[in-house]
This record gives sequence, structure tokens and C-alpha cells, in this order.
Amino acid sequence: MIKKLFAAAILVPMLLMIYPVITEFKPFEKLGPVAEKYVKDGPDELGVPNLVTSIVVTYRGLDTLGEVTVLFIATAGVGFLLASRKEQESVLPCLDKKNASEFVDTGSRFLMPFIILFGIYIFVHGHLTPGGGFQGGVVIATAFLMGLLSDTSYKINETILELVESLSGAGFVAVAILGLVLAGGFLDNRFLPLGEYGRLFSGGAIAVIYSLIGLKVGSELTAILKTMSRSGE
Repeated sequence: MIKKLFAAAILVPMLLMIYPVITEFKPFEKLGPVAEKYVKDGPDELGVPNLVTSIVVTYRGLDTLGEVTVLFIATAGVGFLLASRKEQESVLPCLDKKNASEFVDTGSRFLMPFIILFGIYIFVHGHLTPGGGFQGGVVIATAFLMGLLSDTSYKINETILELVESLSGAGFVAVAILGLVLAGGFLDNRFLPLGEYGRLFSGGAIAVIYSLIGLKVGSELTAILKTMSRSGE
């Protein structure tokens, strides 16, 4: 009874706060000053069709740096927390039992290169089509997850994984500093030529930034999956 009263004491004030937001909400009839500047000047300044995702790595570059840093801290935290659980049950129990069927195993090995290639396509074309570094990195990590789930003996080269993660992170910071020194600000894409609008090699350094983010996100998420798969060994 006390738990129910406590829950009600929390939920009722929350509902009272949310109710005016729902009942009095009115759609925006015009863009705010910042959004209006992005929409008006963004295509000319950035030189890319996908304005939304490009804003993330240019105008909001510091936010993107923070997101990448949070993911790195999460990866390190998972490794630290699971390091002492090697004698306990694996976080991925299916890896402690037996391999998947030969059909699933063969299908996984066949599909993995195509999934990785698709992830690369997503972040390389992030400035032209919906997608970007985070989305492409997650797709790449799912390919390795499929390998870990289908074959208990599947190994991921830790040296290559750490090398990709380190170089992509360092490259991301280097590109950000180049934008600060050679162009107009931190992660400014215009220190490279904008190129022809709508082409792959366009948008200045945005494609490079997305590629570095995609590699870093993919390697860090894969490292988390690898650590989780080994926690029961």
C-alpha cells in the first residue's frame, strides 16, 4: 500500500505538469531565428543536400564531439565492469551453449561483408542521403554481433579494433582542429573544397567527418559486444 501511495505521489505531479503541454501545444508557424539561418544559409555554406545531418557535424560540432566522448566512456565502463565477471554467467548466454545451425552460421558469414559494406555506404553518403556516422557505425556493429551469436569460436582481432578506434578518434579531433585553424571554426567543413553540389566528393570535409565517426562508433560498439561475449569465459 505504501509503495502504491508513493508511486501515486510521484505520478500525479508529473501528469499535472505534462497536461498543459499536451492541451495547450500549438505547432510552430515559422522557424526560430537559429533554424531560419540554418535553412537559409546552410546549403550555400555547407554545400550539401542533407542539411539536417550535416548540421550535426558542423554547426553542432561540439555536441557531436560530446556524443562520441560519451560513447567512448560507455565502452570503457562496460569493459571495466565486466572484467571481474569472467567466472559468472555470460551476458550473452547463447554463446555459452552451442553454435547455431550450419545454415544460420553460413548465412551469417555470407551476409557479414555486405552488412559492413552497407554501413560504410551509410556514413560515406551521410551528407547526401539520410544517415550518417552513428547510423553507419551501428550497422557495422550488428554485422559482428551476428558473427558472435552464430559461432561461439568467432574471434574479433582486438589489435585491429583498437587501432581503428584510436585512429578514427584522433582523425576526428584533427579534422576539427583543421576546421578551426584553416576555416571559420571548430569542425568547419570548408577547409576542403565544397565541390559540386550533390556529388559524393562534395560538402568539404563532411564526408570525412562522417567516415571517421562511423569507424569510431562501429569499433566502440563492436568492442562492447566483444567484451560482453567474453564476460562468461
